[in-house]
Amino acid sequence: MADEVRTVPAHLDGERVDKVLAELFDLSRSRARALAEQGVTIDGEEAGPSDRVRSGQEIGASSPEVELVLVPEPVQFGILYEDEDLVVVDKPPGLVVHPGAGNRGGTLAAGLLHRFPELAGVGPPGRAGLVHRLDKDTSGALLVARSEAGFDALTRALRARKIERVYLALVEGIMAAPTGTVEAPIGRDPVHATRRAVSHGGKPARTHYRMVEELTRRGLSLLEVRLETGRTHQIRVHLAAISHPVAGDRVYGTLTPELPRMFLHAARLGFDHPRREERIEITSELPRDLATALDALRTG
Repeated sequence: MADEVRTVPAHLDGERVDKVLAELFDLSRSRARALAEQGVTIDGEEAGPSDRVRSGQEIGASSPEVELVLVPEPVQFGILYEDEDLVVVDKPPGLVVHPGAGNRGGTLAAGLLHRFPELAGVGPPGRAGLVHRLDKDTSGALLVARSEAGFDALTRALRARKIERVYLALVEGIMAAPTGTVEAPIGRDPVHATRRAVSHGGKPARTHYRMVEELTRRGLSLLEVRLETGRTHQIRVHLAAISHPVAGDRVYGTLTPELPRMFLHAARLGFDHPRREERIEITSELPRDLATALDALRTG
């Protein structure tokens, strides 16, 4: 798929990436957002649909003539909750959530469309009703809407910080206090295009944590982490910024030989049902690979 590069004109200074793509490539806003989610760069660095651009910057994207077509595929994943309005998926580790640059097939979105064909028209193209994301190596609870009305309601709730997202994270070091909050803006890493970093020019971000268990002999802490905002790699960036990176995170920390992967799991979701007056609380148990590794670290 050929890349297209355009220069941002003066009248689009400060606008969002998806709005700029819509004007420069003569696309609908939803198609422009889908194009941005496939992979877009600003001056050669990875950017997202809601990032802001400056006049004179070079914005690069995949050729818009090639539509993002999500092909249903049988993909293995669990279901924690299901009704006529929504699904809560138990995402396994190693599974990419939706198509993007270098990940066209074998995604959770393709698997969702295979199991729930009605998701083809829910959310932007290629989204298959996915309300939020998890990193490839993060496991756990993930919320999916089964109707456009449900998608709109749940994404509004997410923006309003009314969806509770709680994670379990094993981190390097022993925490100085049993509870705490990291409040620091997150933006693109100026050196590594695919990473995020604490940045004065970034977007506001707040992460709360609570000590669950100290593995003193191993110099590790098991934390319950609650997201107040939802920036890309937020937990990983914030914990690394306070010198307690997620154990096994090869991007923001170091490898931990005893762990099969990064120890980060989306353990709980809490949200108001989009149609009924009902609070939904969903728990995802720690997967076997992390549970086994944690037991070994406790006794080793």
